[in-house]
Amino acid sequence: MKFVIKDENQIEAQLGHGKMVISSDSDIGFRPVELLVSSVAGCSGSVFYSILKKQRLDFTEVTIDVEVERNKNEANRVVKMVLTFTVKGKQLNEKKLQRNLEITRRYCSMVRSVEESIDVVEKLTIVEE
Repeated sequence: MKFVIKDENQIEAQLGHGKMVISSDSDIGFRPVELLVSSVAGCSGSVFYSILKKQRLDFTEVTIDVEVERNKNEANRVVKMVLTFTVKGKQLNEKKLQRNLEITRRYCSMVRSVEESIDVVEKLTIVEE
């Protein structure tokens, strides 16, 4: 990865699959906090989805809503993320899905990377179809 600073409002990330613009101005590019949250949610979601598929559960959709808490007194740093996983499907077992979230936490490298500095909380909502 290579990052090129274009000016005080724009950094261009040159990644293996293309370019991405990072900026504190959301009209110019992705804000750093969005990328941090996306990394955690994306990793957790991918691991969780993979576990559900391997268990052949009857689900049609998984969504993740994220609430972020920041501390303005510490450079507005992220102190907490609440990830609410909503699983839509038939005859879903809540205990099994909760266990899957625990397993997800153990195997998500992004959660493991931030767990000492950011409180990451996973919640579950089930929608029966």
